[in-house]
Amino acid sequence: MPVVSRREWLASLFACPALSIAAPDPEAWIPLFDGASLDGWTAGENRDSFRVEGGTIVAAGPRSHLFYTGGIREASFRNFECRADVLPHPGANSGIYFHTRFQKQGWPTAGFEVQINNSYGGEGRYRERRKTGSLYGVRNVYKAFARDGEWAQLHITVHSKQVQVRLNDLLLVDYVEPDPPVRADKTMDRVLNRGTFALQCHDPGSRTHFRNIAVKPLPDDVRASAAAPEVDDVYRQILDLSARNFPVVDYHTHLKGGLTIDEMLRESRRLGIQYGVAVNCGVSFPIHNDAGLNDFLETMKGQPVFIALQAEGREWVNLVSSEMVARFDYVFTDSMTYTDDAGKRMRLWIKEEVGDIRDPQAFMETYVDRTVGILSREPIDIYANPTFLPDVITSQYDVLWTEERMRRVVEAAAANGVAMEINSRYRLPSPAFIKMAKAAGVKFSFGTNNDAKYLGRCEYGLRMVKECGLDWHDFFIPKEDGNKPVQVRGLKG
Repeated sequence: MPVVSRREWLASLFACPALSIAAPDPEAWIPLFDGASLDGWTAGENRDSFRVEGGTIVAAGPRSHLFYTGGIREASFRNFECRADVLPHPGANSGIYFHTRFQKQGWPTAGFEVQINNSYGGEGRYRERRKTGSLYGVRNVYKAFARDGEWAQLHITVHSKQVQVRLNDLLLVDYVEPDPPVRADKTMDRVLNRGTFALQCHDPGSRTHFRNIAVKPLPDDVRASAAAPEVDDVYRQILDLSARNFPVVDYHTHLKGGLTIDEMLRESRRLGIQYGVAVNCGVSFPIHNDAGLNDFLETMKGQPVFIALQAEGREWVNLVSSEMVARFDYVFTDSMTYTDDAGKRMRLWIKEEVGDIRDPQAFMETYVDRTVGILSREPIDIYANPTFLPDVITSQYDVLWTEERMRRVVEAAAANGVAMEINSRYRLPSPAFIKMAKAAGVKFSFGTNNDAKYLGRCEYGLRMVKECGLDWHDFFIPKEDGNKPVQVRGLKG
């Protein structure tokens, strides 16, 4: 077998050609903002929340929405391209509405919003999960790909029943409305039809600038380039969770089995699930040091996904630096690389390495001890593949995972702020474990741990949301830089 270098191995993951995106025709753009006045725009309430400063529209003040009411196409657009430069200040929350209509008070009840939010956290018990470029509540983006204090361009395209959203030319949303439409939020008239544009001023603590607002009207007979999706119960639940502020993210995926980043991103946009792409790092893996991790990060630059480190075995803390680990969005590990009391190191998913387990109860006591140690000492965000058992004893799951053993693991996770993965590949952990963890305040994450190219739709996780009564508060989001476990606890825990 030929020797493959680490760089060649990484390059093979991205063998698929990049998605081709046609450039717009600049001669067809029509300005909606003259750079000097609010002519053609009307505020629904709190008019002073919008003003013109330095050639920009500034949204700052009490809640208000500024609607385009000018003469272009009688302020009624069906198919179009719309672009605007936006500059949010720290903590800003704003948006651009389309297919909406003038409304004197309140949040617009018609149309769709493209979110502008890089760092707004929420108010009271509410925490806003949706970031800049989200098609709000329909196709959400949960990681910020723009920065406060810097200009970025939003580019919205509507072709009949298809909506695409680009942020600085990065395609984040490619949504095709079902036929007939499916609405998760019954209070909103969210059906692609026609309407005007509006800018949002969310609250007095939010300040956002807009400039270069322009539209390219398109013929009414322009059609979507993709077929309408098939609608089933899983589709409806994903849409419902998106509307209800759940972070619909599969935090445990791998580029393997020929799966490329472009294929993964197409699935993400089609399904409405954002992905976290993980690289395995540990003894006997292609990546096992800072240089390898750096190469992977360089390869992933500019991709609209979370970047994760999957820490393999207990040796990983001695292989890499804290500074390199902190460059990842989050870190996860599991107990599947296991060393027993006799010093035998085995990978629990490989039957030949596990062999016979003559005393399952003794195995479980050591296994739980190892798990508690991992949760207590290693600087991780998520405990993956939780409660996994080797094939030889899987049939005894409910007997071996006693309430006392589950409680020890749950308490260790809660005490150390480690989230628990709800794994769709292995359908783990059990509902009883999830309910106990929820009661203890443990957060959860969806995870596939995909086998080759098949990503699935987080079906087991979605089922557990219903069965275990989980809500959006129960779900993990990555820590901000400076507050990551490795930065707080260090590599040795």
